[in-house]
Amino acid sequence: MWTPLADSLSDLGESPFWHPQERALYWLDIAGCQLLRTHGPLAPGVEVQRWPMPQAPGCMAPARRGGLVIALRDGIYRAREWGGALTLLAAAGHDGATMRFNDGKCDPLGRFWAGSLNEAKTARNAALYCLDPRAGAALEPKAGDAMTANGLAFGGDTLYWTDTPSHAIRAYPWEPAANRLGPPREWRRFDARREGEPYGGRPDGATLDARGRYWVAMYEGAQLLCLGADGGTLAALPVPVQCPTMPCFGGDDLRTLFVTSARKGRPAEELAWQPDAGRVLMRRVDEPGRPVDFFDD
Repeated sequence: MWTPLADSLSDLGESPFWHPQERALYWLDIAGCQLLRTHGPLAPGVEVQRWPMPQAPGCMAPARRGGLVIALRDGIYRAREWGGALTLLAAAGHDGATMRFNDGKCDPLGRFWAGSLNEAKTARNAALYCLDPRAGAALEPKAGDAMTANGLAFGGDTLYWTDTPSHAIRAYPWEPAANRLGPPREWRRFDARREGEPYGGRPDGATLDARGRYWVAMYEGAQLLCLGADGGTLAALPVPVQCPTMPCFGGDDLRTLFVTSARKGRPAEELAWQPDAGRVLMRRVDEPGRPVDFFDD
């Protein structure tokens, strides 16, 4: 039931969102150092535009006044238009030799959040940062003790965040107006890989639907999971790629489910029987998702 976008191949696809005014799907290729978006009516053979980046992009979000906010390796940048100049909004607080930004998005109040990733996998020094354009140009650290930040989602008074190698999703009490996080609890833990046993994957990027259900891509698990309020699995959707990376909802009615995927570093025999690895996949679903939140500067 999944349909690939023909011209959507990426090494490491991530950070998809549907732009309602442009009626376009945006995503990025971290390893390929480029931003991508559809151009023209959404269909399997739609034209895809590609914008090379000077550094690896980790995540991005649309801006209310046009353009994008983009997390590159060394900081958060603002682009007023597609292909335009990149203006530094806030420098990263990490060492770019071993760290980069990864998963992120805007919250409903227009602040941009971005998590980091330790590429060497030698320390749990990845963190979650927030940039409030109305409160200055500094990145404020909000959470830490992670190696690979992922799974960010905002559900009312709860913030969800994942450290992918730990196979666990955390839930933080969140006061949106004050932008304050309380102590986290482990909301859902998945089984780690065990020799000789089936492996369901580890939690990567995520999004919420209109009912507040949490949809998460299970990296190396070839599936998307829909989780309920208690973290239990409500549905599992197999995907024809081993490494889905992040879902989002789009289309005019927000009932098209998109998921990005990865092919970088995968075995040749796996890629031979999974030719859509690295492409964007899409399918129709019964329940709509939530619209993207815009950066409000």
